[in-house]
Amino acid sequence: MVIVRLPFELAVQNIAGVRIAREVGAARVELAQALTLGGLTPSRGMLESVLEAAGDAGPEVHVLVRPRAGGFHYGSDALEVMVRDVRDALSAGAHGVVVGCQQADGTLDRDGLARLVDAANGASVTLHRVIDTTPDPVASLRTARELGLRRVLTSGGASRAIDGIAVLRVLVEEAAGGIEVMAGSGIDEHSVAAIAASGVDAVHFSAKRIVLASAMGASVRMGSAGDGVGGYEVTDRDTALAIIAALHGAVTAA
Repeated sequence: MVIVRLPFELAVQNIAGVRIAREVGAARVELAQALTLGGLTPSRGMLESVLEAAGDAGPEVHVLVRPRAGGFHYGSDALEVMVRDVRDALSAGAHGVVVGCQQADGTLDRDGLARLVDAANGASVTLHRVIDTTPDPVASLRTARELGLRRVLTSGGASRAIDGIAVLRVLVEEAAGGIEVMAGSGIDEHSVAAIAASGVDAVHFSAKRIVLASAMGASVRMGSAGDGVGGYEVTDRDTALAIIAALHGAVTAA
Protein backbone atom coordinates (compact mmCIF):
# COMPACT_ATOMS: atom_id res chain seq x y z
CA MET A 1 0.00 0.00 0.00
CA VAL A 2 1.14 3.55 -0.69
CA ILE A 3 0.00 6.81 0.81
CA VAL A 4 -1.43 9.20 -1.78
CA ARG A 5 0.23 12.60 -1.73
CA LEU A 6 -2.01 14.53 -4.07
CA PRO A 7 -1.22 18.24 -4.50
CA PHE A 8 -3.82 20.58 -3.06
CA GLU A 9 -4.70 24.21 -3.57
CA LEU A 10 -6.22 26.42 -0.90
CA ALA A 11 -8.56 29.27 -1.80
CA VAL A 12 -7.62 32.27 0.37
CA GLN A 13 -8.70 35.86 0.69
CA ASN A 14 -6.00 37.44 2.82
CA ILE A 15 -2.53 37.27 4.33
CA ALA A 16 -3.57 35.04 7.23
CA GLY A 17 -4.98 32.55 4.72
CA VAL A 18 -1.73 32.24 2.80
CA ARG A 19 0.21 31.82 6.04
CA ILE A 20 -2.02 28.86 6.90
CA ALA A 21 -1.56 27.50 3.36
CA ARG A 22 2.19 27.73 3.77
CA GLU A 23 2.07 26.01 7.15
CA VAL A 24 -0.04 23.08 5.95
CA GLY A 25 1.93 22.50 2.75
CA ALA A 26 -0.37 23.71 -0.02
CA ALA A 27 1.14 23.57 -3.50
CA ARG A 28 -0.77 26.69 -4.50
CA VAL A 29 -3.21 29.27 -3.27
CA GLU A 30 -5.93 30.85 -5.34
CA LEU A 31 -6.12 34.43 -4.14
CA ALA A 32 -9.50 36.13 -4.45
CA GLN A 33 -11.77 38.49 -2.61
CA ALA A 34 -15.48 38.03 -1.93
CA LEU A 35 -15.60 34.23 -2.05
CA THR A 36 -19.23 34.47 -0.94
CA LEU A 37 -19.90 35.90 -4.42
CA GLY A 38 -17.88 33.16 -6.08
CA GLY A 39 -14.68 35.19 -5.89
CA LEU A 40 -13.58 38.48 -7.45
CA THR A 41 -10.23 39.97 -8.44
CA PRO A 42 -8.20 40.95 -5.34
CA SER A 43 -6.48 44.31 -4.99
CA ARG A 44 -2.87 44.88 -5.97
CA GLY A 45 -2.06 45.72 -2.37
CA MET A 46 -3.48 42.42 -1.15
CA LEU A 47 -1.58 40.50 -3.81
CA GLU A 48 1.73 42.13 -2.95
CA SER A 49 1.19 41.44 0.76
CA VAL A 50 0.23 37.81 0.12
CA LEU A 51 3.31 37.27 -2.06
CA GLU A 52 5.48 38.58 0.77
CA ALA A 53 3.76 36.29 3.26
CA ALA A 54 4.13 33.26 0.98
CA GLY A 55 7.85 33.84 0.57
CA ASP A 56 10.17 31.94 -1.73
CA ALA A 57 9.52 28.61 0.00
CA GLY A 58 5.76 29.00 0.26
CA PRO A 59 2.92 28.03 -2.08
CA GLU A 60 2.57 29.46 -5.55
CA VAL A 61 0.12 32.35 -5.66
CA HIS A 62 -2.44 32.23 -8.47
CA VAL A 63 -4.78 35.19 -8.79
CA LEU A 64 -8.45 34.95 -9.65
CA VAL A 65 -9.31 37.46 -12.38
CA ARG A 66 -13.04 38.06 -12.32
CA PRO A 67 -14.34 41.63 -12.63
CA ARG A 68 -17.84 41.10 -11.22
CA ALA A 69 -20.27 38.57 -9.84
CA GLY A 70 -23.27 37.31 -11.75
CA GLY A 71 -22.05 34.98 -14.44
CA PHE A 72 -19.17 34.78 -16.88
CA HIS A 73 -20.54 36.36 -20.07
CA TYR A 74 -18.54 39.55 -20.44
CA GLY A 75 -18.71 42.46 -22.84
CA SER A 76 -15.67 44.03 -24.46
CA ASP A 77 -15.13 46.53 -21.64
CA ALA A 78 -15.05 43.87 -18.93
CA LEU A 79 -12.78 41.65 -21.00
CA GLU A 80 -10.33 44.51 -21.48
CA VAL A 81 -10.24 45.00 -17.72
CA MET A 82 -9.51 41.28 -17.30
CA VAL A 83 -6.64 41.43 -19.80
CA ARG A 84 -5.13 44.33 -17.84
CA ASP A 85 -5.67 42.55 -14.53
CA VAL A 86 -3.91 39.44 -15.84
CA ARG A 87 -0.90 41.49 -16.88
CA ASP A 88 -0.92 43.45 -13.62
CA ALA A 89 -1.09 40.35 -11.41
CA LEU A 90 1.80 38.69 -13.20
CA SER A 91 3.89 41.86 -13.21
CA ALA A 92 3.39 42.04 -9.43
CA GLY A 93 4.89 38.55 -9.10
CA ALA A 94 1.93 36.17 -9.19
CA HIS A 95 2.80 32.69 -10.42
CA GLY A 96 -0.36 32.31 -12.48
CA VAL A 97 -3.93 33.45 -13.02
CA VAL A 98 -7.36 31.85 -12.85
CA VAL A 99 -9.82 33.00 -15.52
CA GLY A 100 -12.97 32.13 -17.42
CA CYS A 101 -15.47 33.61 -19.85
CA GLN A 102 -18.33 32.26 -21.90
CA GLN A 103 -20.66 33.15 -24.75
CA ALA A 104 -24.32 34.01 -24.34
CA ASP A 105 -25.21 30.41 -25.24
CA GLY A 106 -23.08 29.11 -22.35
CA THR A 107 -20.20 27.74 -24.41
CA LEU A 108 -16.70 28.96 -23.64
CA ASP A 109 -15.69 32.27 -25.19
CA ARG A 110 -12.78 30.91 -27.18
CA ASP A 111 -11.60 34.30 -28.45
CA GLY A 112 -11.82 35.86 -24.99
CA LEU A 113 -9.88 33.03 -23.42
CA ALA A 114 -7.25 33.27 -26.15
CA ARG A 115 -6.78 36.96 -25.30
CA LEU A 116 -6.34 36.12 -21.62
CA VAL A 117 -3.87 33.34 -22.33
CA ASP A 118 -1.94 35.69 -24.60
CA ALA A 119 -1.90 38.33 -21.86
CA ALA A 120 -0.41 35.75 -19.48
CA ASN A 121 2.55 35.44 -21.86
CA GLY A 122 3.44 31.86 -20.98
CA ALA A 123 2.51 31.95 -17.28
CA SER A 124 0.19 29.31 -15.83
CA VAL A 125 -3.49 29.87 -16.64
CA THR A 126 -6.27 27.92 -14.92
CA LEU A 127 -9.82 27.76 -16.24
CA HIS A 128 -12.10 28.26 -13.25
CA ARG A 129 -15.51 26.73 -12.67
CA VAL A 130 -17.08 28.45 -15.64
CA ILE A 131 -16.51 24.97 -17.13
CA ASP A 132 -19.26 23.67 -14.84
CA THR A 133 -21.78 26.12 -16.29
CA THR A 134 -21.14 25.16 -19.93
CA PRO A 135 -23.47 22.80 -21.81
CA ASP A 136 -20.71 20.23 -22.36
CA PRO A 137 -17.85 20.21 -19.82
CA VAL A 138 -15.91 17.62 -21.83
CA ALA A 139 -16.00 19.80 -24.96
CA SER A 140 -14.98 22.76 -22.79
CA LEU A 141 -12.02 20.80 -21.46
CA ARG A 142 -10.92 20.13 -25.03
CA THR A 143 -11.14 23.84 -25.82
CA ALA A 144 -9.08 24.73 -22.74
CA ARG A 145 -6.45 22.18 -23.69
CA GLU A 146 -6.28 23.44 -27.28
CA LEU A 147 -5.82 27.02 -26.04
CA GLY A 148 -2.89 26.00 -23.86
CA LEU A 149 -4.41 26.44 -20.40
CA ARG A 150 -2.51 24.58 -17.68
CA ARG A 151 -5.47 23.20 -15.72
CA VAL A 152 -9.20 23.32 -15.15
CA LEU A 153 -10.91 23.73 -11.78
CA THR A 154 -14.14 21.76 -11.85
CA SER A 155 -16.80 20.11 -9.72
CA GLY A 156 -17.83 17.84 -12.57
CA GLY A 157 -20.79 20.09 -13.33
CA ALA A 158 -22.39 19.59 -9.90
CA SER A 159 -22.80 21.97 -6.97
CA ARG A 160 -20.39 19.80 -4.99
CA ALA A 161 -17.47 17.89 -6.43
CA ILE A 162 -18.52 14.69 -4.68
CA ASP A 163 -21.79 14.76 -6.63
CA GLY A 164 -19.97 15.27 -9.92
CA ILE A 165 -17.47 12.47 -9.41
CA ALA A 166 -18.65 10.47 -12.44
CA VAL A 167 -18.06 13.46 -14.71
CA LEU A 168 -14.71 14.12 -13.02
CA ARG A 169 -13.61 10.63 -14.05
CA VAL A 170 -14.65 11.32 -17.65
CA LEU A 171 -12.76 14.62 -17.63
CA VAL A 172 -9.62 12.92 -16.30
CA GLU A 173 -9.83 10.36 -19.07
CA GLU A 174 -10.35 13.04 -21.71
CA ALA A 175 -7.49 15.17 -20.36
CA ALA A 176 -5.05 12.28 -20.95
CA GLY A 177 -2.26 14.23 -19.29
CA GLY A 178 -2.59 17.12 -21.72
CA ILE A 179 -4.19 19.40 -19.14
CA GLU A 180 -4.56 19.05 -15.38
CA VAL A 181 -7.94 18.38 -13.80
CA MET A 182 -8.31 19.91 -10.34
CA ALA A 183 -11.47 19.08 -8.38
CA GLY A 184 -13.10 21.74 -6.24
CA SER A 185 -16.37 22.87 -4.60
CA GLY A 186 -17.65 21.71 -1.25
CA ILE A 187 -14.69 19.43 -0.58
CA ASP A 188 -14.38 18.47 3.08
CA GLU A 189 -12.76 15.76 5.17
CA HIS A 190 -15.63 13.38 4.42
CA SER A 191 -15.42 13.63 0.62
CA VAL A 192 -11.80 14.35 -0.22
CA ALA A 193 -10.58 10.73 -0.30
CA ALA A 194 -13.26 9.63 -2.75
CA ILE A 195 -12.57 12.64 -4.95
CA ALA A 196 -8.84 11.93 -4.91
CA ALA A 197 -9.56 8.35 -5.98
CA SER A 198 -11.30 9.62 -9.13
CA GLY A 199 -7.88 10.25 -10.66
CA VAL A 200 -7.83 14.06 -10.54
CA ASP A 201 -4.46 15.79 -10.55
CA ALA A 202 -5.18 18.00 -7.54
CA VAL A 203 -7.91 19.12 -5.17
CA HIS A 204 -9.00 22.64 -4.28
CA PHE A 205 -10.81 23.74 -1.13
CA SER A 206 -11.36 26.86 0.96
CA ALA A 207 -11.55 25.47 4.53
CA LYS A 208 -13.28 28.66 5.59
CA ARG A 209 -15.42 29.67 8.52
CA ILE A 210 -17.39 32.81 9.29
CA VAL A 211 -16.44 35.27 12.01
CA LEU A 212 -19.77 36.66 13.19
CA ALA A 213 -20.41 40.29 13.96
CA SER A 214 -21.38 39.41 17.53
CA ALA A 215 -17.92 37.93 18.05
CA MET A 216 -16.50 41.34 17.23
CA GLY A 217 -18.73 43.14 19.69
CA ALA A 218 -21.02 44.62 17.04
CA SER A 219 -24.62 45.41 17.75
CA VAL A 220 -26.92 42.43 17.22
CA ARG A 221 -29.42 44.85 15.64
CA MET A 222 -27.18 45.05 12.59
CA GLY A 223 -26.19 41.90 10.79
CA SER A 224 -26.22 42.14 7.02
CA ALA A 225 -23.13 42.29 4.86
CA GLY A 226 -24.33 45.61 3.51
CA ASP A 227 -24.28 47.38 6.87
CA GLY A 228 -20.64 46.48 7.38
CA VAL A 229 -20.98 44.26 10.45
CA GLY A 230 -22.44 41.08 9.00
CA GLY A 231 -19.34 39.01 9.69
CA TYR A 232 -16.64 37.85 7.32
CA GLU A 233 -14.91 34.68 6.18
CA VAL A 234 -11.49 33.46 7.25
CA THR A 235 -9.40 30.41 6.44
CA ASP A 236 -9.73 27.95 9.30
CA ARG A 237 -6.51 26.10 10.13
CA ASP A 238 -8.21 23.17 11.90
CA THR A 239 -10.61 22.61 9.01
CA ALA A 240 -7.74 22.66 6.53
CA LEU A 241 -5.75 20.18 8.61
CA ALA A 242 -8.72 17.82 8.86
CA ILE A 243 -9.15 17.80 5.07
CA ILE A 244 -5.45 17.27 4.52
CA ALA A 245 -5.33 14.42 7.03
CA ALA A 246 -8.17 12.70 5.19
CA LEU A 247 -6.47 13.33 1.86
CA HIS A 248 -3.13 11.96 3.01
CA GLY A 249 -4.85 9.01 4.64
CA ALA A 250 -6.28 7.84 1.32
CA VAL A 251 -4.57 4.65 0.18
CA THR A 252 -4.41 2.75 -3.07
CA ALA A 253 -2.92 -0.58 -3.99
CA ALA A 254 0.75 -0.24 -4.86
